[in-house]
Amino acid sequence: MVLALTLPVTLIVLFGALLHASWNALIKSATDKSLDTALIHVLGGAVALPLVWLAGFPPNAALPYLAASVTVHIGYYIALAGAYKHGDLGLTYPIMRGLAPLLVAIASGIVIGEHPSTLGWLGVAGISIGVLLVGLSRTAFEQGAHRSALGFALSNAVIIAIYTVVDALGVRATVQQGGSALQYMAALFLIDGFPYFIFVMSQCKAQQRADAWTYMRSRWPLASLGTLASLGSYSIALWAMTQAPVATVAALREVSVLFAALLGAVFLKETFGLQRSAGTLLILSGVAALRLA
Repeated sequence: MVLALTLPVTLIVLFGALLHASWNALIKSATDKSLDTALIHVLGGAVALPLVWLAGFPPNAALPYLAASVTVHIGYYIALAGAYKHGDLGLTYPIMRGLAPLLVAIASGIVIGEHPSTLGWLGVAGISIGVLLVGLSRTAFEQGAHRSALGFALSNAVIIAIYTVVDALGVRATVQQGGSALQYMAALFLIDGFPYFIFVMSQCKAQQRADAWTYMRSRWPLASLGTLASLGSYSIALWAMTQAPVATVAALREVSVLFAALLGAVFLKETFGLQRSAGTLLILSGVAALRLA
């Protein structure tokens, strides 16, 4: 199979990035980010159940990758909770998402043998640096970056790169055995939907747990939209990894940080400013470079 970043694949992945930005904007606007994240994921498991019934379970060749992905995702959730506990979302999230594409490009070359061209590397680097400029909150540094928050964020960048490569291998194995990307995605969300929810609830004391249930009962209609956006976003990414190089798809997906900034500027009245404008130019240049690579 010839893997190439065609224009249709590019546009579809960018739409997936918009979906990814949408559910992250929902979390950013929440009063309890950990609970909203947990609720979106557990609802994802519930939505995935009928999808598994309709699409079927992926072939046996994909099962080791599913098991590895779920295991790695547990580490992701723990690091995510630690990052959000010790640091501002405006500091930790861009570091996690901005560094991951560079790490994916390195890992995919070592593990899969997909080595970006020079122009491809420039595209990945442009998007990564642009994501950091667009996403990083200046006030987060002015207030002092907590060392623990940075540690968790950097760890999670590595974890994101690992599960991206694992899932790319898993979805490709599924398709090669006659299955579909939908099968792998549905099974992944079914299995992965509950560990973070259990982890978050286990951290709550009795009264906090009661308050958490009350909070989630009021938030689940809105969180359901976030769940659908999350499912759609990662489904597109997994499918795209069967059509184009993994590093390219991973980098394009992080354009979601730009979309999130734009959504924040429009709906949350956040300032955009010179730093974000410069980051936007780098991201757009990176996307163009990937298309030409």
